[in-house]
Amino acid sequence: MLFNSFAFGVFLPAAFALYWWVFRGIRAQNAFILAASWLFYAWWDWRFLGLLIVSTAADYGIGLRIGAIDDDRRRRWWLWASVAINIGLLGCFKYLGFFVNSAAELLRALGFEPHLPVLRIVLPVGISFYTFQTLSYTIDIHRRQLAPTRDFIAFAGFVSFFPQLVAGPIERARDLLPQFHRPRAFDRADAADGLRQMLWGFFKKIAVADQLGAMADVVFTLDPRTASGVTLFFGALAFSFQIYADFSGYSDIAIGCARLFGFRLSRNFAYPYFSRSIGEFWRRWHISLSSWLRDYVYLPLGGWRGKAGRLRNILITFGTSGLWHGAAWTFVGWGLLHGLYYLPEVLAGRRERPSAAPTWRDLPRMVPVFGLVMAAWVLFRAQSIELAGSHLYRIFANARLRPYDIVPWITAGVWWLVALMLAAEWRSRRDAHALERMPRTMAVRWLIYVVLILVILLRMELYAEHAFIYFRF
Repeated sequence: MLFNSFAFGVFLPAAFALYWWVFRGIRAQNAFILAASWLFYAWWDWRFLGLLIVSTAADYGIGLRIGAIDDDRRRRWWLWASVAINIGLLGCFKYLGFFVNSAAELLRALGFEPHLPVLRIVLPVGISFYTFQTLSYTIDIHRRQLAPTRDFIAFAGFVSFFPQLVAGPIERARDLLPQFHRPRAFDRADAADGLRQMLWGFFKKIAVADQLGAMADVVFTLDPRTASGVTLFFGALAFSFQIYADFSGYSDIAIGCARLFGFRLSRNFAYPYFSRSIGEFWRRWHISLSSWLRDYVYLPLGGWRGKAGRLRNILITFGTSGLWHGAAWTFVGWGLLHGLYYLPEVLAGRRERPSAAPTWRDLPRMVPVFGLVMAAWVLFRAQSIELAGSHLYRIFANARLRPYDIVPWITAGVWWLVALMLAAEWRSRRDAHALERMPRTMAVRWLIYVVLILVILLRMELYAEHAFIYFRF
């Protein structure tokens, strides 16, 4: 079910009440969380629940086997079994059709007439997230960084925890799994903070992302050869803010929802559009994925050892990031483009940590970085590499404003929302959300809450139950 749906509006209060006031004790609460999570996932399509259970059971058993064996060769064999199962499921349901179609196109380009089957496989929601999550569990056990758990209910709850099941953050077992083993007590202040964070996430999704998305959809369905450069520019700008508000809004809802049940999820965004370099952007954007790729792809490939190897490993890692996002050459190209952006920084040996907050003096460096990121988002959003190239070319080649270019004027009406979102989050400088630094006056706080709720409800009538962008991955 969608977070922004009536079904979730019924599901969440019922689950909250049962969890805290009916199912007492850690084992009962864990069992309830697992049942609620499986119900949440089965709401999309009950047939795909079997894949989630297979992945969970396989890695639970393999983790126990790896933990019980001292022989490195046999441990490695069991690890590759986990990799084969998880990547096999991901490859079959997400990439098989893409590879078959790409092979057919290549053969046709070489002059052959292939008769390969046309595969139309439905993509199970969230499969990219939970396969990476379970895979990191067995890898960490193989590295002796984590002891396997014998509590299947707790492990299954960790894999299928419904707030972050379908779109992250991608949690590591060493961070989330121990929370299933610890007793949890209701904390009113923590629950209130969780609700505030959820409210902020819903506002970003419904009031900002969905409205910007409607305008971006109009622009990206135009023929770039006939649209003005100003329209195409505003379309790219609208999508850049849409995908940030959409995905960070989901993360806020997930993190806040988890806090209602006594769990802490990892931070997923840290003001990425204030980055002063591409490397810094990727330390601020989708942090759970970028750190996963660093630890389980980049470093095992050799990391920073040798300049040539370093450049190769960076391109492989960014290419993997693109392919993870979707089975299309536009996603692969998007990932490789970010890899090419990053190479000059690597060659120059420059690294900036996101802990050093940028200031307005860094604006001359932030603007070009955002421009590069926005250009890459065009490739991410476009239906083909050719259309993305035409879109970017026409921004500069056809920059004149024509009377019927209505998109910029419509867009101007929502920029105040984007500015509010960015300014508030920038001032907060907190992990969670801007609402934690509300004015202390009770009346002012509640007035802001009411205004946000009213805006959300009014916007929901226009954009009822729009899926989050990252659900498709």
